Amino acid sequence: MSVQHGGSRHGEYKVPGGKLVIADLAVGEATGGGPGVITAASVNGDFFLEPDEALEDINRSLVGLSRDAPHGTIAEAVRAAVGPGTVMFGFDPPAVATAVRRALGHATRWEDHDWEVLVPQPLPITTQVALDQVLAEDVAAGRRRPALRLWQWTEPAVVIGSFQSLANEVDPAGVERHGITVVRRVSGGGAMFMEADNCVTYSLYLPQSLVDGMAVADSYPFLDAWAMEALRRIGVEAFYQPLNDIATPQGKIGGAAQKRIGGGGLLHHVTMSYDIDARKMTEVLRIGREKLRDKGIRSAAKRVDPLRRQTGLSRPEIWEAMMDTFAERHGATRTRLTEDEIGRAEELAARRFSSPEWTARVP
Repeated sequence: MSVQHGGSRHGEYKVPGGKLVIADLAVGEATGGGPGVITAASVNGDFFLEPDEALEDINRSLVGLSRDAPHGTIAEAVRAAVGPGTVMFGFDPPAVATAVRRALGHATRWEDHDWEVLVPQPLPITTQVALDQVLAEDVAAGRRRPALRLWQWTEPAVVIGSFQSLANEVDPAGVERHGITVVRRVSGGGAMFMEADNCVTYSLYLPQSLVDGMAVADSYPFLDAWAMEALRRIGVEAFYQPLNDIATPQGKIGGAAQKRIGGGGLLHHVTMSYDIDARKMTEVLRIGREKLRDKGIRSAAKRVDPLRRQTGLSRPEIWEAMMDTFAERHGATRTRLTEDEIGRAEELAARRFSSPEWTARVP
């Protein structure tokens, strides 16, 4: 939360499982056209701190910092000021830094953004992948609102990560036999076997300010907390396995990937298995065989447990639960892709994501 009253700034941060940290700041303009500095600071909240005098040390550590100071710089200033003998219960230096960054308008909350839900629209897989780049860049540039988008594609596909070797991940004989389209996405992570109706896939397009100061490993479950709630509503007890796997007591159901976009945007992408053909998957993906061999598991079905088996619901019913949950938690409105967005994605798909040079950029 960030509130500005004249020259004063107010920011709040609730530590997950911890206490509320509030930063009330005064910011002065720097001479010579610089970014200005913090001229006064009052950190307060329902946390516990020993000794009491350490609160003044925290406040003094913030005075003089640039209003554009990175999260790490602020946290280190607080850490150095309190010293090793101080007990901070329910909060820590990074929590103070987040509250300060929110007060200065650099860190944001879900509630600070006007969200959209882009409903599933059937499009080729190359267009779907291109949309991730188009929409993430639009959010980074301020051309569109942050959004959740559900995918609906029209052909069997394998989508490989940005840095994966095509030869190491995909079996060309299996691809040809089963008529699979192979496309490389812009985000990292592993290969995804995605027949037209066997996955539930979504992307989030958001400003990086929402995860300001957050470790990458922590940003994954943070951005998917709404999805874990949606899964619980339909009877699936899902949880994260570091770094980016989504699992249940019955087995893994999916994984996530991210891409930071220049200009302050972030793409967060998730694919979960709905009704996977495990035998076909291992005929198409080389990595499927190696992972199974490494884990001593003889059947892919024992490693990937689809949502259809766990819920008994159709894929559109799962989509509805997910869109409803996201809208309720984050105040999002449903809408559709515009003709301009689809057109730009189709052009990018033809120029980049359908090209053999891009698909095999890591041979």
